Amino acid sequence: MTGMYDEPEISEIKLHPYQHEERGVEYGRAKDPVKFLQSSEQRAREQQIAIEYVKILRRDVITCYRKEGVNHLENCKKEVKAYHDQINAKDMGQLHPKWKDPSKH
Repeated sequence: MTGMYDEPEISEIKLHPYQHEERGVEYGRAKDPVKFLQSSEQRAREQQIAIEYVKILRRDVITCYRKEGVNHLENCKKEVKAYHDQINAKDMGQLHPKWKDPSKH
């Protein structure tokens, strides 16, 4: 059929924060422009991954609600908690590099 009741496939990949190049203090230019552009692109990819992960969690909550019906308050706590924790995390759980000055970010 649609695969709606199949067990979800979970990846065992561990993600690590990307390398980051901050802008320099002189005129706001990056010390290494290529590395700065690569880190900007990676930041955009990480943001998109976080958004898609939230969409997947939301879909899991909706599926559980539909499957459980009136018992969804008891039987969907795990899915709702995962969704709630993810959307309330900073930047929806997006990976960030180690910033030199974390107060700015």
